[in-house]
Amino acid sequence: MQITKAEFKCSSAKVSQVPKDDLRDIAFIGRSNVGKSSLINMLTRHKGLAKVSATPGKTKLINHFLINKEWYLVDLPGYGYARTSKRERGAFAKIILDYVFKCEKMHFLFVLVDSRLEPQKIDLEFIEMLGEGGVPFALIFTKCDKQSATQTQRNITNYKKRLAEQWEELPPMLLSSSENGQGRDEILAFVDKILAETAEE
Repeated sequence: MQITKAEFKCSSAKVSQVPKDDLRDIAFIGRSNVGKSSLINMLTRHKGLAKVSATPGKTKLINHFLINKEWYLVDLPGYGYARTSKRERGAFAKIILDYVFKCEKMHFLFVLVDSRLEPQKIDLEFIEMLGEGGVPFALIFTKCDKQSATQTQRNITNYKKRLAEQWEELPPMLLSSSENGQGRDEILAFVDKILAETAEE
């Protein structure tokens, strides 16, 4: 897939406000500060499309970006940022869960995971919830340029072992780096495949 046009469409504070058309949503989510905005900008080659911040928890709305006038790339709020208030965390949880589990436009979800870290409890809980809800998703391991390929593979192997404790079939897993563009072609090819499969249904 080649992205020739990427434009901001809208921000929504609740699911009822998302675009009311037939284009499918491919959504991205992850723990706060996992590098989601940087990844979106890398995928679209549009440096300022998603707002990158040194402060975690900046994305508070559901942001829709229209890609090639054919589908939406959706930037969801991050989860698990401790410095937001309890009330705000509750609001983030509701907006995330309503969108992921109730929005009919939500076609596929990429869950971003920091490749440098051991499996995090909050990520594992979110992934388990997706499995129980039957939500189609894949994992993208971010920031792979920050360590050796050997260390990245070791961490991913640990992730697979943890997931295998509960999952018979593991979700697809992709590697990425927003710094050097690693994973861009693979992720976009994966999106292409998902959209093509549903077009045939």
